[in-house]
Amino acid sequence: MRRSTNRILVSHAGTLPRPANEQDLSAAVKQVVRKQVEVGIDIVNDGELSKSNFTNYVRERLQGIEPADPTTAAQLPPRNINARDLREFPEFFASGGGGFGRNRPGIPPIAGRPSPMVVTGPLTYVGQATVETDIANLKAAVEGQDVDAFLPAIAPGTVEHWLHNQYYKTDEEYVFALADALHQEYQAITRAGLNLQIDDPDLPDGWQMFPEMSVADYRGYAELRVEAINHALRDVPEEQVRLHVCWGSGLGPHRNDIALMDIIDIILKVKASVYSFEAANPRHQHEWRVWQDVKLPAGKSLMPGVIGHATDIVEHPRLVADRLIQYAHLVGKENVVAGTDCGVGSRVWNGEIAWAKFSAMAEGARIASKELWGS
Repeated sequence: MRRSTNRILVSHAGTLPRPANEQDLSAAVKQVVRKQVEVGIDIVNDGELSKSNFTNYVRERLQGIEPADPTTAAQLPPRNINARDLREFPEFFASGGGGFGRNRPGIPPIAGRPSPMVVTGPLTYVGQATVETDIANLKAAVEGQDVDAFLPAIAPGTVEHWLHNQYYKTDEEYVFALADALHQEYQAITRAGLNLQIDDPDLPDGWQMFPEMSVADYRGYAELRVEAINHALRDVPEEQVRLHVCWGSGLGPHRNDIALMDIIDIILKVKASVYSFEAANPRHQHEWRVWQDVKLPAGKSLMPGVIGHATDIVEHPRLVADRLIQYAHLVGKENVVAGTDCGVGSRVWNGEIAWAKFSAMAEGARIASKELWGS
């Protein structure tokens, strides 16, 4: 994976605005890669155009799961990445707040929710053809372009958010079975010469799902999930892996999010070369201070979010530059990549806003690079 050796490189966390001709997936990926290059992104992806959402992505690529019948569904424990906030702000969520961007209301009523998925047999990976198509489309789109490329894939722990275990005897057995299945996807991506992004909002946002847990309890929960990620990454070159974590990306209060300092040591145990995290939104922007006390391991890079999805306001390039310079002074300019808080494409009002934000990020990276390198 490229490093910021003579300027701050620019990337993002995943989802991008979907082109109008998306029905032709190969052409759509080429179009979205061209657009990334035009706005100044150095490490591009396919915009996650083949994935409508995480849930469908898992349904299409894992075997051993099925929709829960009504009786089973009624007995499943609730899992809500806003659970702690929901206790404090019930009126906000009851009124439809807390969604994930345009046309995405908050918590739907029970009758409007899709049937939950449950594990009913041994988990196996069946997404070989799908991931090979993703790989082929992205490789064709970046051919002849002076860019690096990555494909996102979901982490075992994040799958647990909506895939309920009804088969494995323990949490550990279950999460490691997920890791064994997803290992095939991780390996396919990196063996094809692409970089792999592990998407794991679970590491921070699982905290809200289990409001009865103490920080000590939750650290144990997170440690097991990181062990599972590393198990899934066996035989995968660390230099081709980046990890993205976030606090769920919902447009809600986030007042009860876990602090980055409480779990940063666990996050850094993931065998990745780049760590991507939210740093632009008003709940977590102050956590640059974590790096005053935490030493970034040698050879690793940070990809802080310097533009966000929580507002349609387009960040000023000077603000982006200031954020990047702040991190550069803490961990070294060669160890910083400009990134986004989360996938911007599906969360701001429309594509015009998303691409304007990306342009601002690239311009801010140029300003920061000039000031840091002096040229």
